[in-house]
Amino acid sequence: MKTYRLVLIGFGNVGQGLATILIERGEWLKQNAGLALTIVAVSDLLKGSVYDPKGLDPKVLLDAVRATGKLDAVPAPYRGWDALRTITEADADVVVELSYTDLKTGEPAITHLKRAIEAGRHVVTTNKGPIALRYPELKALADARGVLIGVEGTVMSGTPTLGLAIDYLAAAGIQRIQGIINGTTNYILSQMENGATYATALAEAQAKGYAEADPAGDVEGFDAAGKVVILANLLMGASISMVDVDRTGITGLTPQDINSARASGERWKLIGKVERNGEQISASVRPTRLPLIHPLASVSGATNALTFTTALLGDVTIIGPGAGRLETGYALISDLLAFSRKGA
Repeated sequence: MKTYRLVLIGFGNVGQGLATILIERGEWLKQNAGLALTIVAVSDLLKGSVYDPKGLDPKVLLDAVRATGKLDAVPAPYRGWDALRTITEADADVVVELSYTDLKTGEPAITHLKRAIEAGRHVVTTNKGPIALRYPELKALADARGVLIGVEGTVMSGTPTLGLAIDYLAAAGIQRIQGIINGTTNYILSQMENGATYATALAEAQAKGYAEADPAGDVEGFDAAGKVVILANLLMGASISMVDVDRTGITGLTPQDINSARASGERWKLIGKVERNGEQISASVRPTRLPLIHPLASVSGATNALTFTTALLGDVTIIGPGAGRLETGYALISDLLAFSRKGA
């Protein structure tokens, strides 16, 4: 039985998704995967901070947040610690970094991850910011300290994308990766094809929780660009940054554009792409007209999909959720299972 004591930095949707999974599937993980997971500390900028070396009941954590939005009702011998103190002083094996994503600076997540690694903790994160901006530095630091970094949830939520590519597709010779890696824009484009205007489709996406109040990160392609950088650097050996991605969002598409594509038997999708051309790696995010027979053309709503073009297998397409509380929480479980298989 492998046991990991977890510190959660951030207890929003993803942290609560992880807690829910531990309630519903924790016993299964022990019995069938030999993995026992215990949350010992949670530090959230808005909800508060609690630490109990004996472990925190995930149901109590969830009930407290659902009742008041705070962790104040959670019994714990230590409380009020900030994120950095929690990371360094709590008795834990893994720091789960779930703070808000900042694709401009990567903070505060970069500082959180570096502090955890320097303290000898393994880290897992679904936070695109630090992985898109500083992964090589973080990986080198982790290797020097003998700890692991899990980042499965940074591209397609819980859909097993990075692990699949690294473990099973890399040897087939990945030449190109392209796909739908932002569910918000895919939902908007799907609604526009059904007759909605851009403004109406965006409002619906916001009402469903797919889009933020400020949707620029999604609709201008920044979120997808961050994921493209991660795909390029982790899977194709590139060393690119956000400024290297040729990025165009969907805000310029009109109903006329949608209708023109339909008349030609095509469909608009915001496609993120990484491609190898000799020794060069090119990366882009842009609206693209796809023929209806293309495997990515049929992916609708908030669903994500990636097609890996390989030398030995040709095209391999994976389709699945790219967001969601439980779905992204499951990505953390995937990383922890990978740690366990490596004997970490």
